[in-house]
Amino acid sequence: MANIFETIMLICFGISWPVNLVKNYKARTAKNTSLFFLLLIFFGYVAGISAKLVAGNINYVLAVYILNIVAVVLNLIVYFRNRNLDKKRES
Repeated sequence: MANIFETIMLICFGISWPVNLVKNYKARTAKNTSLFFLLLIFFGYVAGISAKLVAGNINYVLAVYILNIVAVVLNLIVYFRNRNLDKKRES
């Protein structure tokens, strides 16, 4: 039952990442995006994945963690793209 609740939590968080990704990609600016926040979330998912591996609790929940961390990495890529676009506009 705990795995089901953990999966629901991850899905709820995970739904926001693709939405955020599309919004930031279309915005073409990094001005309203926090790199610190993205990195904090990234390291939180790394910790969650690490906990699963250390505990030997490798199951379907790990796949949801991996999907979420991939979405956060894509958001980081778009952040740096948008930051470069901001710099080009400023110069």
